Order: sequence, then structure tokens, then C-alpha cells
Amino acid sequence: MAVGSVMGAVLERFTLLFPLWTALALVLSLLDPGLFTWLKGPLITAALGLIMLGMGLGLELRDFREVFRRPRAMVIGVAAQFLVMPSLAALIAWALRLPAPLAVGLVLVGCSPGGTASNVVALIARADVALSVVMTTMSTVLAVALTPLLSSALAGRYVPVNGWTLLLSVVQVVLLPLAVGLSLKVFWPRTSERVEAVMPPLAVIAIALIVGSIVGSQREALASRLLPLLLAGLLLHVGGFLLGYLIPALLGERLRVRRTVSIEVGMQNSGLAVVLARAAFPDPLTALPGAISAVIHALLGACLAAIWRGGWSLRGFRLRSSQAR
Repeated sequence: MAVGSVMGAVLERFTLLFPLWTALALVLSLLDPGLFTWLKGPLITAALGLIMLGMGLGLELRDFREVFRRPRAMVIGVAAQFLVMPSLAALIAWALRLPAPLAVGLVLVGCSPGGTASNVVALIARADVALSVVMTTMSTVLAVALTPLLSSALAGRYVPVNGWTLLLSVVQVVLLPLAVGLSLKVFWPRTSERVEAVMPPLAVIAIALIVGSIVGSQREALASRLLPLLLAGLLLHVGGFLLGYLIPALLGERLRVRRTVSIEVGMQNSGLAVVLARAAFPDPLTALPGAISAVIHALLGACLAAIWRGGWSLRGFRLRSSQAR
């Protein structure tokens, strides 16, 4: 086997184990925060920009044409994304009586677009990967306007929210890297192909480092707030996966679409929520829900994918399954 093929297989297997690396980063950050707390300020923003650049490199113009070929499923999914998760986050924050910083952080998670990890989970689950990519792309593009707008409306009851600051942060860490990645894909395709191959594992590393940095820097504060944060995160993402499945089912969509929408709605761009929390709010506790969310939705998504795929084995890092009908 060629060296390039072996390396490609290793990188793919590394990427598929993203829940493990994220959970490992969380545990290590609690044991030794110094391993991760060097990543702070502009470096966190740069790490998320790297993730979004990788997403831009993975896009092609035909991904956008796909939107017009299958508009109904995409519209259902994106509408559910921005209706279900923000509403759930606000309701859970109120029901659990979360302190203001944690409530705002949870709302930011709910108002964030779908995460790129959902595309990996869709692949494992034998869902509609093309639809997953289109939904992630469209929710990310729409997030430039909707995330600041929804966050201001829902989090404003806890603390003053500067919508323009949020908008500027979203443009910097989402829109610009996406545009750069897509431009590289169009104008320098050979270069983009080489870079694109290493972007998924780099994105996994970036997410794990961001989680470790936030948790490590707030280790003492997290100790007294871990249970409500875990409960809030579980309720938010379980509710997202469940409602994301039921809504398209009630509207008569086929099984693969239901699974795809469920994954897209249940998995958020938690890294974006962390960066926005750091950029727009002075209290560092606001970033904690995003860090915990990154671990929870990754683990839940991986488990759900395994169930839907029909069972999987880590022996040789090879997935085995029965085809979903």
C-alpha cells in the first residue's frame, strides 16, 4: 500500500474518533490545566477560524446548487436548527434556574449553527451526507445574521447583549475563513486538495484544545457547577436529536432525511459558542456551556450513529454494519 494511502487511512481513523479526543482533552484539562490553558484569547479565535477554513475547503459550488435541487428537506432542517435549539436552550436555562453567565452560554450554544462534526456522524450513521453538508453550510451562512439576532433576543433577559459585537465576531470567525477556503478551492484547486486532506484531523485537534482550554481555565468554577451544566447540556442535545427526528417524520420525510436532520439539529458548533462567549461577554463562565456541549453532543452523536449503523467495532478501527433501510 502506498505511503499516501496509509497516511490517509490513519488520518481518517483519527478523525472518526473525535469524541474520544474531545473527552480525553476534558479529562486531562481537569488533571493538568497547564496542558491547555496556553490556548487563550486570539489563539482560540484562530483555532476556530482554522476549523471554518477547513469547512470552506471541503465545499464546492455544487454544494450550493444542491440546496435548490432538494429545497424541502434542507428548509425543514435549517428551520428546525434555528427554531428548536434556541428555544430549547432558553427554556432549559429558565427551568434549571441557571446563573446568568451559564444561561447566556447555553443560549449561545442553542443559537449557533450546525457543527462540521455532524457531517462525520452522518457518514457513520449512513444518513444523507450530501444533505448534511448542505444543511451545515446553509446554517453557518445564515448564522452570520441569525446567531447575533437570536442571542440578543433570548439572552438579553439575563445580561445586555451587544448584537453588533456578536455580528462582527461571527463575520471574523465564520464568514471570512469560509470565503478563504472556498476561494482556494476555486482558484487554487491543487493546493486546496493537499491542504484539505489534513484539515479534518486538524479541526478535531482544534476542538479538543478549545474544550481543554476553557475547562482547564475554569476548573475550580466548574467543580461546583458540573452537574447543572451536564444536565443542561444533556437536555439540550437529547432534545435536539429527538425533535430533529420527529419534525421531518411528522412532515412525511423519508428515514435518511429524518436521521440527517436529527444529527444536524442535535450537534451544534460549540466552538463558535465558546469564541462568541469570550469575545462578547466579560464573565469567563459564559464559555463553559459551550465547552461541555462540545463533549456531550460528540459522544451522543457517536452513540446514535453506531445504533443507526447497526453496530460497530473498533477492531482495526473499521466500522462494520448492516445497511440502513
